[in-house]
Amino acid sequence: MSTTMTVTAPTQPDISYHPDEKKFRERTARRLAENPSLPETPLPPGYPKKVESPIVWEGKDWTSEDQWVYRLSPEELKEIDEGLAHFKGLDKPMGSINRDTFPLPTLGSKLYSFAEELYSGRGFFVLRTIPVDSYSRSDLAIIYAGISSHVGSARGKQDGTGAVLAHIKDLTVSHAHEKGGIGNAAYTTDGQVFHTDVGDLIALLAIQVAAEGGTSRIASSARVYNEIAATRPDLIKTLSEPWVLDSFGEGSGYRERPLLYYEDGHIIIQYSRRHFTGYNTQLRNPNIPPITEAQAEALDTVHYLAEKYSLALNFQKGDIQYINSLGLLHARDAFRDDADHVRHLIRLWLRNDKLAWKTPDPLQPVWQRLYAVSPEEQRFPIEPEIRRKPNGSTK
Repeated sequence: MSTTMTVTAPTQPDISYHPDEKKFRERTARRLAENPSLPETPLPPGYPKKVESPIVWEGKDWTSEDQWVYRLSPEELKEIDEGLAHFKGLDKPMGSINRDTFPLPTLGSKLYSFAEELYSGRGFFVLRTIPVDSYSRSDLAIIYAGISSHVGSARGKQDGTGAVLAHIKDLTVSHAHEKGGIGNAAYTTDGQVFHTDVGDLIALLAIQVAAEGGTSRIASSARVYNEIAATRPDLIKTLSEPWVLDSFGEGSGYRERPLLYYEDGHIIIQYSRRHFTGYNTQLRNPNIPPITEAQAEALDTVHYLAEKYSLALNFQKGDIQYINSLGLLHARDAFRDDADHVRHLIRLWLRNDKLAWKTPDPLQPVWQRLYAVSPEEQRFPIEPEIRRKPNGSTK
């Protein structure tokens, strides 16, 4: 007499893009009840019990924005205008913008010291304030790239068409008929949960702020790590093992890599939650392996600890915010626009080749593609658009 065995395929945990604290607490309690020894799990080989460095901080450690905001003087603003005039006089494509073609004789050295702060210090700073209404959009893009070239020597492409400049604003009305819909909260008024961008550094210039909301929040990845390592080392193990990331139609349908790395003394968390939960119309592919309950708990643990230890930045019109995306997580509150205030940021992905941290091996292919864009290939879209893959499909 033969026996038939029924095998139940693993299913996706009950988890969505926006974290649900009740479900998180219940999942944690359930997993600990099933396996009380989880907190006794050894850390992965080579991972420290605790990281200590200037980038390990909590929001409460900062008492005044004077600690991270640098206010441009009239003389420095004049120097920026002269840099703009110098570059335009060269009659070169915008991809040629660099420290030499956009000279800043005195401000440039200060910006380099701020870049050192990004890699070796707290990991963020804000430049205040570019008079954005005084320039055409094209000139503003030149100024933004010119200033930023003194912080990061390389610009990364943000889509498959060579665009190195991206617009972050609500596109749900202007791009309502986009094929596949909008699968990224960045292009809506919705809140963005804690995540990282690809690449070393993120720069964001505020052309306009929202009528209400839209607060930018950052958190130290190493501080989050220290808490998890001390209380739930099993989740450090989970985060350091390969995860299935939905490619949303690219290639085989998914990629695999860890979300957490310890490289050359630095804790690096590199992920975007939507690759595991989907967002809006961009659902996670049901034909790829689901994440596990342990991974679902790890995602929520990272989010809620980042939220607990975060710093809210008073991001004003004309500010440029620079953060180390390898060492910091960031998020954005939901916001409301009105006729006079339409939140609009423009973003650059940067890398300072002299100061850069060592890129973990699993991230090398992405980083190489990101920064492998020649000056001639670099595209600076002046108007907002949805990021596109090489075949023209949206991301």
